[in-house]
Amino acid sequence: MNHKQRRKLSLIGFLVLFLGIACTLVLYALRQNISLYYTPSQALVKPLPQSQNLRLGGFVAADSVHMDPRTLALNFQITDYQTAIPVVYHGELPNLFREKQGVVVSGHFDGQGHFIASEILAKHDENYMPKPVKELLDQQGAPHAG
Repeated sequence: MNHKQRRKLSLIGFLVLFLGIACTLVLYALRQNISLYYTPSQALVKPLPQSQNLRLGGFVAADSVHMDPRTLALNFQITDYQTAIPVVYHGELPNLFREKQGVVVSGHFDGQGHFIASEILAKHDENYMPKPVKELLDQQGAPHAG
């Protein structure tokens, strides 16, 4: 192997190494910031780290909305009509938030089975429903709008 061939080979090796490191860093950064979507039933089946941000989609369970007057914490349950998960939220509610209404909540589990929500998204029209929730309700034969 002559000098030019060695130089080209080392340059190609350096580029492959550089691209590998760059891809690894990008994938690591994306893994840190990803927000996964689950139904309440899926969230209870899968082992999820407490600090992992995720989204739960379902309906606000009937007769489950309670406001703590001392802390102004909103407590309610999100359900997919198979499983219900208690949610705690501090903050301003969307205008469309109410019982039996479709919602998507972002946040994390606290280790005691409660979901600590940082954001609540209420459904914006009568036909909206997250696809995994709609599929689960169709499988169960549960009533839903849309």
